[in-house]
Amino acid sequence: MKPDPAPTLFVLYVRFVSTSRNFYCNLLALEPIVSEPGMVIFRLDSGVELGLMAETAIQSLLPDMPDPRPDREIARCELYLRLRGADAAFQRGKEAGARELSPMALRDWGERAGYLLDPDGHVIACADLPGPL
Repeated sequence: MKPDPAPTLFVLYVRFVSTSRNFYCNLLALEPIVSEPGMVIFRLDSGVELGLMAETAIQSLLPDMPDPRPDREIARCELYLRLRGADAAFQRGKEAGARELSPMALRDWGERAGYLLDPDGHVIACADLPGPL
């Protein structure tokens, strides 16, 4: 039985769902609530859900959409995660294969965050959660 859906689901298109699933399991220290060959969904502490969908699956679903694969070398989005234990998540992301773009540091807008590039070219910010959810 699948869990009730959250109000908001963000979906990243990925080259290999299994590779990205493992990467995000490590980064988030979470197991997905849905894990299918073409789609994985994580429920974050805030209740928002993060989905990973195979690039080929979105092409089948929306055939008139431009193919997302040629732009893999260009940052495709930024996922800004405010986390408890942002330092640990940042380290886990690097250990899972992300490339460090910028170390954990206090940013101009007053938050402490570090930036990674995931295996599919998505920028991931790991930021300190400023207070209780």
